[in-house]
Amino acid sequence: MGAAFFYHLTRSSLDEALSLLIDRSLGNGWRVAVRGTQVGRLEWLDQKLWMGPEDHFLPHGLAGGAHDALQPVLLTAGADIPNGAACLMAIDGADVAPTEVNTLDRVCIVFDGYDHDQLTRARGQWKSLTDAGCSAQYWSEESGRWEKKAEK
Repeated sequence: MGAAFFYHLTRSSLDEALSLLIDRSLGNGWRVAVRGTQVGRLEWLDQKLWMGPEDHFLPHGLAGGAHDALQPVLLTAGADIPNGAACLMAIDGADVAPTEVNTLDRVCIVFDGYDHDQLTRARGQWKSLTDAGCSAQYWSEESGRWEKKAEK
């Protein structure tokens, strides 16, 4: 049984935070699916991840290719997880179902603390997932480093 980890961005950009989270997830031996809401935004993220430092390469691909099932990290706007990921990272308010939290090793909900819509959506997701009995943790970087602020 997994857990939902909520990451409230106030200092890091989305691509910086995802690079760190993806790297840690791959280090745990997990395949990762990054679920977004807009294909254009995922294409932007794809470019950002490719332009990272050479010593910090994150192998990934955009959903819709011939080798989706083989990707260690797959960026997708779809509800399915074609690469068999153990970790789902939801960005930009993408949907997460309680069944995903309960069957995957980890679900990360990453949201921009300065975007009112994302903040409101994350609060709603916290309530719906915890009301469904999912384990959840809330992490903030407000102090300059990541700290766990709440757990349910």
